[in-house]
Amino acid sequence: MSVQVVAAKMAELEFEDVPNKELPAESPVTPSSEDKILAKNVPHDVGSSATTPTIEPSVKAGDPSPGLLTPNPVKMPQSSAMKRPEPQQNGGDAFVNRDGTVAEAPRMKKIQFADQKQEFNKRPTKIGRRSLSRSISQSSTDSYSSAASYTDSSDDETSPRDKQQKNTKGNGDFCIKNIKQADFGRREIEIAEQEMPALMALRKRAQGEKPLAGAKVVGCTHITAQTAVLMETLAALGAQCRWAACNIYSTQNEVAAALAEGGFSVFAWKGESEDDFWWCIDRCVNLEGWQPNMILDDGGDLTHWIYKKYPNMFKKIKGIVEESVTGVHRLYQLSKAGKLCVPAMNVNDSVTKQKFDNLYCCRESILDGLKRTTDVMFGGKQVVVCGYGEVGKGCCAALKAMGSIVYVTEIDPICALQACMDGFRLVKLNEVIRHVDIVITCTGNKNVVVREYLDRMKNGCIVCNMGHSNTEIDVASLRTPELTWERVRSQVDHVIWPDGKRIVLLAEGRLLNLSCSTVPTFVLSITATTQALALIELYNAPEGRYKQDVYLLPKKMDEYVASLHLPTFDAHLTELSDEQAKYLGLNKNGPFKPNYYR
Repeated sequence: MSVQVVAAKMAELEFEDVPNKELPAESPVTPSSEDKILAKNVPHDVGSSATTPTIEPSVKAGDPSPGLLTPNPVKMPQSSAMKRPEPQQNGGDAFVNRDGTVAEAPRMKKIQFADQKQEFNKRPTKIGRRSLSRSISQSSTDSYSSAASYTDSSDDETSPRDKQQKNTKGNGDFCIKNIKQADFGRREIEIAEQEMPALMALRKRAQGEKPLAGAKVVGCTHITAQTAVLMETLAALGAQCRWAACNIYSTQNEVAAALAEGGFSVFAWKGESEDDFWWCIDRCVNLEGWQPNMILDDGGDLTHWIYKKYPNMFKKIKGIVEESVTGVHRLYQLSKAGKLCVPAMNVNDSVTKQKFDNLYCCRESILDGLKRTTDVMFGGKQVVVCGYGEVGKGCCAALKAMGSIVYVTEIDPICALQACMDGFRLVKLNEVIRHVDIVITCTGNKNVVVREYLDRMKNGCIVCNMGHSNTEIDVASLRTPELTWERVRSQVDHVIWPDGKRIVLLAEGRLLNLSCSTVPTFVLSITATTQALALIELYNAPEGRYKQDVYLLPKKMDEYVASLHLPTFDAHLTELSDEQAKYLGLNKNGPFKPNYYR
């Protein structure tokens, strides 16, 4: 026979209250008389989420074969081994009886559910798209991470500035999102401590001596679990701390709550406005009866605010520690203009910051930030990375390893040559801007990606920044009446042109990894330990050692920071013999590199 015997004689169909409408021929539903009860229980008006029910046939004892169905025939799906018979001219389907004869199935009353009336091939309305986007946003960002902690989905839209909050000890000298999240934040901090061995070792070794006793440190950095470990280490070494955030998107609300519960004066929350940002910095600095004598800055905003609003404070400030390219650039500008009135330590250009935080941290976090926000696949994507410093090197290495085609732009011939030797094609941005899929800036400069380039980008191009400041991408030029902004996820905006073209802008041009994802804690331990040692050095330095200028951390301290992290890897340093040390002209215990080495 041309078809296999798969079913027996058709049973009578009895449906009650079934609409007299026919389904398409491809979707017959033919329940048996034994399944009347199921048919009666089918709702008449099913919402759009309902699906067409299927009735599973049962195998009864005594059947000729376990492969044969009950005497209630159900049309079998097509497969490579079984072809469906040609339908009869009257539209009925052919079925095979148990005796081998082929019979035509009678016309049946068929069920049509409400969802089958919808035209799914139509483009969703704007409201529908936005509703779906919000749904995706909630499920994609409500994770326990610095990028999007569970606090983001809070229904409480009241500004923290309008709240009166106190910790369990009755202290209210802080401004955060929600003090009730302190317990969760404490667990985040405890996890971070496990990956920050150098800071924990420094805390253990030096807390008896209290090298920062009397220090009043005002800080403006990313407020994350790693920063919390640094702050608590400074407190253990004797310092008093007041803190604000250097980025409006990078604060972990639960960590800020844990710090506030622990007695720290913290003024920060995720999603601050520009006005909130400066208000928080001012609250840190402007407190009656308390004046800072040390500054720990990331980006230079805190230093700039004190110079602008409270210049007399510098009479008691012993020094500034700055860790970012942008902030260091500002310090050198002040020094050149003769306006830098206290010593400053350039942590950004210390070896332990440049070769570890900037390179290894960005090598891992660039992929994390892009994946969390866009779910993009990197294989085969064309990516242009603007800048081939340590951050650019880390980004390029990660993307190349994932199969991306990577282009590099550079102004420095030395970095440009390094990019070429590493196998990347050196281009000008205008040469590739029309066909690249992802644009990443990491120069520390301004107006790297201007409106002209944004207009020429392809539809769906992803644009993001890995530099500290939000000046690299000309986001302000996109806030014009002819362009539409559509928020699709937390920190993800579609900017839509009149012709329908859209680009995907991440974190509104701010630092991608700390705004949209997390960063490796171990690498941050290296930077945080360097910051702590720089504070100790400036605070305890005898008068006259450091003048009103910008200094690099002594190489001996750089090497000490590195040595504190080696036990994590069970690493064993080789020691120089006296003869070898004399031959090289070095001290056996270091430093092993000159101060100008980077």
